[in-house]
Amino acid sequence: MNEEFKAKTKKLLELIQLNEPSVEFDAENRKLTVFANEGEWIKKFLPYLVSDLERVVNLLSKKHGISEPVFVDVNNYRKERENLIVELAKAAARKVLLTKQEVKLPAMNAYERRLVHVELSTRPDVKSESFGEGPERHVVIKPLEA
Repeated sequence: MNEEFKAKTKKLLELIQLNEPSVEFDAENRKLTVFANEGEWIKKFLPYLVSDLERVVNLLSKKHGISEPVFVDVNNYRKERENLIVELAKAAARKVLLTKQEVKLPAMNAYERRLVHVELSTRPDVKSESFGEGPERHVVIKPLEA
């Protein structure tokens, strides 16, 4: 089943004219990793490509009996973005400790906000909370009173 899903996903990538895409599917972690050698133009559209491709791949996965959502990463965009968000959370926490004032992070999607909350949950000196609605929802990091 996974090989057929992988083959159909590769065919989909060829239909959207990605040159020689390589596809790896980790069924245990429900992660589809795609690498495509497309030059500079792909960097401009990568965030849109990842989210749109994920939407289509999840429709395809349901047809192949994969009931849980599949996470898609193209050219390690999502992995690099996760690392950036975690580093941003750490830097904001350091700033909160130095200034003793809260720091408001930029608006993020639910997954990115969760990364911030998980990263800072082990720290006894700061707390994080989400505020706002819809696309304007963001995380605020606050110092804990001693």
